[in-house]
Amino acid sequence: MQHLIILPVLLPLFTGVALLIHRGGALTLRRTANVLSTIALVVVGILLVAESTDDTIRYYALGDWQPPFGIILVLDRLSALMVMLTSVLALGSLLYACAGDDEQGSNFHGLFQLQLMGINGAFLTGDIFNLFVFFEVLLIASYALLMHGGGKARTHAGFHYVALNLLGSMLFLIALGVIYGTTGTLNMVDISMAIPSLSPVDLGLVKAGALLLLIVFGLKAAMLPLYFWLPRAYAAAPAPVAALFAIMTKVGIYSIIRVYTLIFGEQAGPLANLAQPWVWWLGLATLALAAVGVLSARDMRTQVAYLILISVGTLLAGIGMGSEAALSALLFYLIHTTLVSGGLFLLVDAIAQQRGKAGARIVQSRTLTQPTMLGLMFFAGMIAIAGLPPLSGAFGKALLLQAATTVQQYWLWPILLTSGLAALIALSRTGSTIFWRASGEKTGTTLGPLRAAGALMLIGCAPLIVAFAGPITAFTQATAAQLLDRDAYVQAIIARGDTGGDA
Repeated sequence: MQHLIILPVLLPLFTGVALLIHRGGALTLRRTANVLSTIALVVVGILLVAESTDDTIRYYALGDWQPPFGIILVLDRLSALMVMLTSVLALGSLLYACAGDDEQGSNFHGLFQLQLMGINGAFLTGDIFNLFVFFEVLLIASYALLMHGGGKARTHAGFHYVALNLLGSMLFLIALGVIYGTTGTLNMVDISMAIPSLSPVDLGLVKAGALLLLIVFGLKAAMLPLYFWLPRAYAAAPAPVAALFAIMTKVGIYSIIRVYTLIFGEQAGPLANLAQPWVWWLGLATLALAAVGVLSARDMRTQVAYLILISVGTLLAGIGMGSEAALSALLFYLIHTTLVSGGLFLLVDAIAQQRGKAGARIVQSRTLTQPTMLGLMFFAGMIAIAGLPPLSGAFGKALLLQAATTVQQYWLWPILLTSGLAALIALSRTGSTIFWRASGEKTGTTLGPLRAAGALMLIGCAPLIVAFAGPITAFTQATAAQLLDRDAYVQAIIARGDTGGDA
C-alpha cells in the first residue's frame, strides 16, 4: 500500500505510452486496455479516499529523496478526492467515446491516458515546479485531444487555446523563478516556512510571484477576465473530450485552494490571505457574466460551456469567502458540478446526433428518435445543474449560501440565485424547443448502450450525491478543516521526513 500514492501517475503513464506505441493495433484491444486502466484508476481513487479518512497526511518520496530536496507526491483528503473524481469522470467519458468518437482521429486512447496522468499528477504533487510540469503534460495532451477529428472550428478554437496556455506557461515559469530566487526552494511546505523570515524586499518579490501565479491559475480555472477562451474551445471539442475537460477548470480551482491556503494562508504574515479579495470579487463577476452567456447562447454545447463558467464563478466565490464552512460547501458543489456538467456534454452530443442538420443549435427541428429517454436525462441534468431541489446542485448552493457572512450575503445571495434563475430560463427554453416543438420524421442515430451508459453514469450521480449527502458532507467538512490546518501539513512533510513518507 505504500506505493498506492504514485499509481494514479504511473498507471496512466504506462498505459498511455503502450497505447501510443501500439497505436496501429486492433481498435477493440486499445479500447479494452483504456477502459480497464481507467476502471483500475477508479479503484485506486476509492482506495486513496478510504486511506485519507484517518486524517493522516502521507507522502511518497520519489527515489527516496526526502523533502524538502526531493520530489514528493502528497496524499491528503483533498488530493484523494480530486483523483477519484477525475477517474469517475474519465470512465463515463471513455465509455461514450468507445461508441465511435475515438475513431475520428489517431492516438485518442494514448492521449486520453496521458491527460489523466497530468491531471492526477497536478492533484498529488507537493512541489510547485512539478505542478508546472504536470500542467504541461495535461496541456500537451489536451491540445491534441481538442483537435481530435479535425475541422475548421476545432482548429480555430485550438489555436486560441494553445496560444493562451503558452502565455500562461511563460508566466508560470517567471513566477517560479522569482519565488525560487527569494526562498531558495520550490517545495510548497518549505516555501511556506521560508516566507515569515524574508526581508521586506524579498517579500515584495514573493508577492509579485504569488500574484503572477494567481493569474496563471485564474487562466486555468477560467476566471474573469481570462475565461473567454473556454466557451469556444469546449463547444468545439469532441463530446467525450469536452466532458473530460470539465475537470480541467477544477485543476485551476484546486491550485488556488492548495497554494493560497498552504503557502499564503493565515500563517504567511504580511502575505496572509493574499488572493482572497481578488478571488472573491472576480468570482462574483465571473458568475454574473456567465449567467448572461447562458441566456445568450444559441447552441447547446456553448450553453453547457457557460454553465461550467457559472460553476467556476460559484467555486471562486466560495474560495474568496475564506471560511472553513465555505471551503466545505464549495467542495461538495465541486463534486456535483464536475460530474453533471461532464454528463451534459455527452447528452447534448447524443441529442444533436438525432436532430439532423440542426445538430446542437437551439432551433426547431425534427423529432428525436428517443425523445423519452433523452428528455428524462435532460430534465434531470437541467434540474441538477440549475440548482433546483431535490438534486445535488440545490444542496451545494444551499451550503454555500448558509456559509456566507452577513456582509457576504448582500453580494452572494442575489448573484448566485439570479445566475441559477438565468440557467433555469435558458435550459427551459432549450428543452421546450428541442422536445416540445420538434416535428417531422425520426431519422437520427439511436443512442447505443455505451453512449447511454457514459451519459447516465455521470448525470445519474446527481441523485446519488443527494442519497449520500451525509457522508459526503462529513468528508468535505473534514477536508476543509485539514486544509486550514497548515501546521499539521508542515509537521507531516518536513518534521517527519525520516519516517519514509508515512507521517
